[in-house]
Amino acid sequence: MENDHFALGPLPLILSRMFLHAVLMFIAAFFAGVVNSIAGGGMLLVFPMMIWLGLDPKVANATCTVALVPGLVGGLFGYRRTMDDSAIILMRLGTVSLIGGGLGAWLLIKTPSPTFARLVPFLILFATVLFMVQGPVNRWLRLPSVESESTKRSWILVMTIQFFSAMYGGYFGAGNGILMLAAMGLIGLRDIHRANGVKNFLGICINGIAVFSFSIAHMVSWPRALWMAIAATAGGYVGASTAQRVGQLFVRRTIVVIGLVITVVMMWRMW
Repeated sequence: MENDHFALGPLPLILSRMFLHAVLMFIAAFFAGVVNSIAGGGMLLVFPMMIWLGLDPKVANATCTVALVPGLVGGLFGYRRTMDDSAIILMRLGTVSLIGGGLGAWLLIKTPSPTFARLVPFLILFATVLFMVQGPVNRWLRLPSVESESTKRSWILVMTIQFFSAMYGGYFGAGNGILMLAAMGLIGLRDIHRANGVKNFLGICINGIAVFSFSIAHMVSWPRALWMAIAATAGGYVGASTAQRVGQLFVRRTIVVIGLVITVVMMWRMW
């Protein structure tokens, strides 16, 4: 149940608190949209804010998921010019993402999962390390690029990783973008901007089915979600535009830093 932070007080004080909370939510959602469009992990900017405002953790998770979907749309629009010849990737991984995201959302609705929650920091750390070494790994394994004919084995591996990534994304999703970027590296998708565009599309698939599930289960605080969605949409577009101006090396370093920060924060919360 929600704690009432606005209970009984002078009207000006109540209004000032409401205004302050609205501003904080907007700022957090804007930067969450920026982070999500670049690497993922924006959930950790808005989820603690919702908890502080008194929402039940599951409601906070569902509300943040709804709020951040438009930010992914804004990011996808920002990367639209980098996604030529990506139809096969979008179709295959998009289908897998819908199935996995739906299953993850169902797990959140039906069962609390403390064991899975404890594994999340380690999964994010693994994805970050994998992203750091994906270039050497690709060269060592001599994996084909998506512009050439990809092998059946590499596609099965990536679709399997994407399924579990999508399931996690439907359940909570913080850092899920990093895991998806790491998976795409295994099929030789070396252009970070194109990979980010694909990642945002897959994020829309995962969160879209999750939003549908959470809505049916009445787990969404819609006023907060819609307000933050406006900020996240602007942040997603700004993040995509900024990432393409600053260059791939900076983006890759930013992704690694975000992954490590998420890992440390989530481990600290766990202990």
